[in-house]
Amino acid sequence: MGRNLYILASSLVLFGLISCGIAYTNIAQQPGSPGDVSLWRTMGLGFFVVGLLVALAGILSSLFEQAERRNEEARRAKRRR
Repeated sequence: MGRNLYILASSLVLFGLISCGIAYTNIAQQPGSPGDVSLWRTMGLGFFVVGLLVALAGILSSLFEQAERRNEEARRAKRRR
């Protein structure tokens, strides 16, 4: 589960960086382009923040899985004694 969240987080952060990059190029300022500069910056910031939150969820998920795995190993070792 943690690995999938890391992949999702990296995709969201990448989209955020691309959106911010578009905001600082001439593409967003051309007539007929989708949205204006502030919209691209807002989308980029939103993607970046959501990506960071998903990465945090992935980290916490991995930590809890590791703690559960070590707890199970400790119980098995205790039963063997």
